[in-house]
Amino acid sequence: MTKPVIGVLALQGGVAEHLAALERSGADARPVRRAEELAAVQGIVLPGGESTTMTRLLDTFELYEPLRERLAAGLPAYGSCAGMIMLSREVLDSDIRGDRELPAVRPLGALDVVVRRNAFGRQVDSFETDLEFAGIPDGPVHAVFIRAPWVEKVGADVEVLAEVSDSGPDSGPDDPDTTGRDAAAGRIVAVQQGPVLATAFHPELVGGDERVHRYFVQIVRARLGSTAQA
Repeated sequence: MTKPVIGVLALQGGVAEHLAALERSGADARPVRRAEELAAVQGIVLPGGESTTMTRLLDTFELYEPLRERLAAGLPAYGSCAGMIMLSREVLDSDIRGDRELPAVRPLGALDVVVRRNAFGRQVDSFETDLEFAGIPDGPVHAVFIRAPWVEKVGADVEVLAEVSDSGPDSGPDDPDTTGRDAAAGRIVAVQQGPVLATAFHPELVGGDERVHRYFVQIVRARLGSTAQA
């Protein structure tokens, strides 16, 4: 079976971890820093990092418009943490950038969701928990949240794949993860709209479990199959 070519936007964030997870999931994974590299891929991953910096770097590398256009044309995409923010249609708590009166984060509009940046609080409020993830078998997915967003609102065509439960399996009065998890209880943290997938957490940081990446590789394969039949 031919491996789908999936790029990882290699401007910041966990690029190496995503590349390795995609390779283990059956993809031909490649870093993407230039428009010609973007043109060669059949799917794209937007990693975590810092969404204001990612916006600036997309402009600097002249990738913002080419990426937005390919997403609008149906390119399968997966965004984790800051990648989720960038794929959304609207971002809450997006500051104005300098004196140009431009938003610090300019989302790409590939997902009909409204996302709140840094929703879980400060770095010290980062946490880990297990999530039931629709479409992924073999038990809960272990999720690592680091200054993560959450989804405030979803459009009619968006499927909610995972929400944070009211309490994690290890929560207790002495659990250092409790603060961030309690703030996130009931919040939407994974969504899909057509060939676009996003999670507020970092599956690339969970060694030995590539199920989220395999799920995205399947999305890309399905998209390629439907395109070939059209």
